[in-house]
Amino acid sequence: MDHLSIAMLGTRGVPARYGGFETAVEEVGRRLVERGHRVVVYCRTVPGTDRYPAEHLGMELVHLPAARRRSLETLSHSALSVRHLLTHRTDAAFVFNAANAPLLPALRAARIPVATHVDGLEWKRAKWNGVGRRYYRVAESLAVRWSDVLIADAQGIADYYRDAFAAPTTLLTYGAPLITPGRSRLAELGLEPGGYHLAVARFEPENHVDVVVEGYAASDAALPLVVVGSAPYADDYTRRVHALADHRVRFLGGVWDQELLDQLYANCCTYLHGHSVGGTNPSLLRAIGAGAAVTAYDVDFNREVVGDAGRYFRTAADVAREVAAVEADPGWVARAGRCARERARGYDWDEVAVGYEDLARDLAGRRFPVRRPSGRRTATAADAPTRPVPTVPTGAPVPAVVPPRAGRSPERPLAAALVAASLLSLPPRTRISRSSSR
Repeated sequence: MDHLSIAMLGTRGVPARYGGFETAVEEVGRRLVERGHRVVVYCRTVPGTDRYPAEHLGMELVHLPAARRRSLETLSHSALSVRHLLTHRTDAAFVFNAANAPLLPALRAARIPVATHVDGLEWKRAKWNGVGRRYYRVAESLAVRWSDVLIADAQGIADYYRDAFAAPTTLLTYGAPLITPGRSRLAELGLEPGGYHLAVARFEPENHVDVVVEGYAASDAALPLVVVGSAPYADDYTRRVHALADHRVRFLGGVWDQELLDQLYANCCTYLHGHSVGGTNPSLLRAIGAGAAVTAYDVDFNREVVGDAGRYFRTAADVAREVAAVEADPGWVARAGRCARERARGYDWDEVAVGYEDLARDLAGRRFPVRRPSGRRTATAADAPTRPVPTVPTGAPVPAVVPPRAGRSPERPLAAALVAASLLSLPPRTRISRSSSR
């Protein structure tokens, strides 16, 4: 039991280039390797790529394809990953994303102990239609019932699973890198240190980009608002965000240059964070690790991270008031930035990795309750309706930063679950990259 073999699946894999799950896999996985464990990470192949690395930072990589439709991608890849894992067993498995819950019975039948990282309240995202919401709510119940252990990345998520399902969780947050990136790249954007407000988010209603932009436009702020992010499949919402802006708002679209993004965090007057449903947010952690003064949407996930080191808003009027107050008090900006970095020290990847290691040992030793909660749901405060998304005139143009829909069909997550489950029963002729034959 000193040296375990551990599988990590359900994400796009590593190197981490996408989101919080992938970052967690990379940061935790490489530290587990350094502590003497074998870590196998399941990665998605990319069309047009013929060669894939066999390892990354000591982690063994298994590359498998995925259906190239958004509603099928996660489950189809996870199904192939589970099939491979059934014949290449590990001592324990970490499955990321409760949406993969329909695949858990296969692991349980093979007696591979599994912990599911359940993420945030995915069913509350506006991008899901009625079928999608029902699927994610069912998937939460199945994860509760079929996982040996549940992982929550925020106390608010742990509280939700306790209240909704009477289900215990293991709290394992993300880390907040402490960075001092400098300021040399700001001139590329015509910006000066402390001379702008910043918002970084996908353009989705639950991230409240529209509230931030509307509130800022209603204020008499002297400093510009820089908005980083977009959403390829949210044209109406993106039109609304742009329609609410005035000449002081600068939309940069997606910024994939990490050095430049870090400098934007570290040198803003205030970072406006509107995320509301995703648990502990990596963007917020990176902002406090860079010493940004934060003004965040007022939900328990964000208060858990920022505490009394920041300001909070709920409405556009709140944003207008807080932006004006920040500009009038540069001393607060400096103090809040220092407090933010101190709070970031409490989010340490080394400590997070130790938590995963301890959990992997418990899984491998089968030290977890045999009897699981039923998965029966009780109504909680999270079931309250989300705010409606205002519409914009149908003739309004789509901003240039947003790609067209390209004929994408509606989401069908329930059908995706059936397709993914059927992959588990296919003959064992899965196309696997060379690195998976290790």
